[in-house]
Amino acid sequence: MEERAKRYLDEVKKEYGYVPVTNQVLSCRPDIFVPSFDFGKSVFEGKSSFDPKMRHLLGLAAAAALGGEYCMKAQMKDAKDLGATEDEVIEVLEIAAYMCMTRSQSYSFREFAEQYGKEIKEIRDQ
Repeated sequence: MEERAKRYLDEVKKEYGYVPVTNQVLSCRPDIFVPSFDFGKSVFEGKSSFDPKMRHLLGLAAAAALGGEYCMKAQMKDAKDLGATEDEVIEVLEIAAYMCMTRSQSYSFREFAEQYGKEIKEIRDQ
C-alpha cells in the first residue's frame, strides 16, 4: 500500500506541479490515503451521469464555495483542460459565491431576527 501511496503522490505532482497538503499529510497513513485517493478517482473518472468537464465544473463550484484553495486550483485546471470556457468558469464561480452569500445570510439574519425580536417563519412552518 505504501508503494501505491507514493505512486499516487507522484501522479499528482506530475499533473499539477505540487502535492496538496491534505495528500502530503494523509500519505503518512497509506491505509487511509489510498482508499481516499481511489474514491476521488472514482468520483471524477468512474461511471457518471455527467461528462468529465461537468464533473470538474461541479467540483470547482464546491471547492470555491468551501474555500478549498488547492481543490479550486486543481478543479479549474482540469475543467479548463477538458474544454471549459472562461464564461463557464466565471458562471460557476458566481454561482458558488452566491450560494456562500445565501448561507451566510441564512445564519446571520436568523441571529439578527432573534436579537432584535423580529418574527420570522421557517419554511417548514409556512
